[in-house]
Amino acid sequence: MPTLIAGPSIIQAAGTKPKRIEEYAGRVNSGHSGVSVARMVSPEGWQEPGQQPEFEEITVVLKGMLRVEHKGGILDVRAGQAVIAHPGEWVRYSTPEPAGAEYVAICLPAFSMETVHRDE
Repeated sequence: MPTLIAGPSIIQAAGTKPKRIEEYAGRVNSGHSGVSVARMVSPEGWQEPGQQPEFEEITVVLKGMLRVEHKGGILDVRAGQAVIAHPGEWVRYSTPEPAGAEYVAICLPAFSMETVHRDE
């Protein structure tokens, strides 16, 4: 029988302004370690520390624009687009535009503080 996830767990976000993280599947809400799926709502001017995670992160932007800095430059990912950050690759996410952004992040394996390796 399929499992209903009645709602997400709200997780505190790292970064310069409050960002809403709604984890639907993952270590916190469903006990999954192989994958996490979360909806993010990020305000204008939000930026998190750089990171070099051990997991792959697939991000689908639903509204606004998500900026992804990487060692080779910058990608601006807009609504209807997606970006894949590969394991071991340094990235920093931000939402500099006035509308902020709404996006879904899928991490394989699931996001964890032990494997994200954020900059100090």
